Amino acid sequence: MGGSGSKVKGVWPFSGSGGNSGHDGNEQSVARLKSAAPFVFTRRSSLYYDEDGDLAHEFYEETVVTKNGRKKSKLRRIQKNLIPQGIVKLDHPCIHVDFPIILCEV
Repeated sequence: MGGSGSKVKGVWPFSGSGGNSGHDGNEQSVARLKSAAPFVFTRRSSLYYDEDGDLAHEFYEETVVTKNGRKKSKLRRIQKNLIPQGIVKLDHPCIHVDFPIILCEV
């Protein structure tokens, strides 16, 4: 579940670009920093529901293949009729990857 930065310009309140042109860039970033919380409370889940309502990352079905008179079982990955779980609330808030301040220096 790699952490990626903001893809859309101006959406994250800590970004220095965009917004009001009347303020200096640094002054604007500091003002935004004071007004916005750097915590993330939800994330997009990587799990899916299948037709039966089961929840998992991947789904497989067992198929029997007959070759030269011998039966052999194989697993085939199911990729159709899966519904993403959607947005999930985190148990503990995390700090956003674009948070511009060093919290602890070693």
